[in-house]
Amino acid sequence: NKALYDTFSAFGNILSCKVVTDEHGSSKGYGFVHFETKESADMAIEKVDGMLLNDKKVFVGKFVPRKEREKQLGTSQRFTNIYVKNFGEEFNETLLKELFLPYGNIISQRVMLDEEGRARGFGFVSFESHESAARAVDELNGKMMSNGKQLYCNRAQKKSERLAELRRKFDAMKMERISRYQGVNLYVKNLD
Repeated sequence: NKALYDTFSAFGNILSCKVVTDEHGSSKGYGFVHFETKESADMAIEKVDGMLLNDKKVFVGKFVPRKEREKQLGTSQRFTNIYVKNFGEEFNETLLKELFLPYGNIISQRVMLDEEGRARGFGFVSFESHESAARAVDELNGKMMSNGKQLYCNRAQKKSERLAELRRKFDAMKMERISRYQGVNLYVKNLD
C-alpha cells in the first residue's frame, strides 16, 4: 500500500489507496487509488499507465464497476444452477420442483435439511438451460412466500465467489463513502 501511495501521491491528494490481497495477505496484483480531483487522476493515468513498476508494465485507468464492464462487453455469466432461500421450513423437494417447473426442464432440485431432517429454508435448483434458469431468477426473485418472506433466488456461487463478492461489496461501500468527497478512483494492475 505504501509503495502504491508513494508512486501516485506525486499527482495530487489521495483520499484512499489499496492493494487488493488474498486471504493470506499476498497481493493479487491490482489495487485502487482514489484521488481528490479528476485532474490528478487524469495526470496519473497519463504518466503512469504503461510504465514499468517492479519490472512489470502496469495498467492504470479509470475504475469501471463490474456491471458497467459487463454491459459494455455485452457479457454476463451464463448459469444453470440457482440458489434459493427464504421458502420456509414447510418446503420439500416436491414443492420446490413445482415452484420452478414452469420455467423449464429441471435436472435436479435439493432442499437442504438440518440434523433432524427439517428444511433449513434454502436449497438449489439446476436447470437444463441457462435461459430457463435466468427466466426463473427474473420472475421468482422477490416473490412473497406464504411464510411472509420474500423468496431470494440467484445464480448459485462457489464459496470463494461469494466471499469475493462480499469483499467487493464491502470495498464498494467503503469507496462510495469516500467518493462523496468528489474524488476520482483509479484501477491499477500488474503491481507484483
